[in-house]
Amino acid sequence: MTQSKIVSLDLVRQMKDAEALDPLYEQRIARMDKLELLEEMVRFQEERSRSGQLTLAMMIRGRVLFRALEANAETQELKILSGSYRRHLEHEEEALRTSVLSQG
Repeated sequence: MTQSKIVSLDLVRQMKDAEALDPLYEQRIARMDKLELLEEMVRFQEERSRSGQLTLAMMIRGRVLFRALEANAETQELKILSGSYRRHLEHEEEALRTSVLSQG
């Protein structure tokens, strides 16, 4: 029982830390042009491949990035792709939050 509370508190701290970075990342993303957004998407996907899993911080950054890509997409295909990936990240983030709350 104690172990699950420790894990839960650690995840809660990680969530708070990741959310604190969210506005800063949003500001950075908001200043990017379309090419820079696409380059950021490639960096995001490379980081995701290297790590082998989505961390909470990656989920939050990805949500911000793919929302911006969706809003600035010049093609319907990119709009659909970025919207789909954004929804996937939102779902993963919600599942993690639910998991943390159910442990505590």
